[in-house]
Amino acid sequence: METYLNFMLVRFGVIVGGLVVLALLVFAVALALKRRGRLDDVRRYADPVMRAGLRAAARRLEEGGQRGASRPRRRGGRR
Repeated sequence: METYLNFMLVRFGVIVGGLVVLALLVFAVALALKRRGRLDDVRRYADPVMRAGLRAAARRLEEGGQRGASRPRRRGGRR
């Protein structure tokens, strides 16, 4: 049991460490873009992507997490 708990602790540490590194990387990129005056351009391009992602998340929440229940299939999708 102790070995399992140690494994879970190491796993948690690796995940948290990865998230910290990712956050620092995003911060460094945002800082570099701000210094070069390109942050507003990036925001203008990223805004539609964020809105579409939020709409998709809202639709998923409204469906109640029912995956593949009785949704009609789209053309060209998986069969």
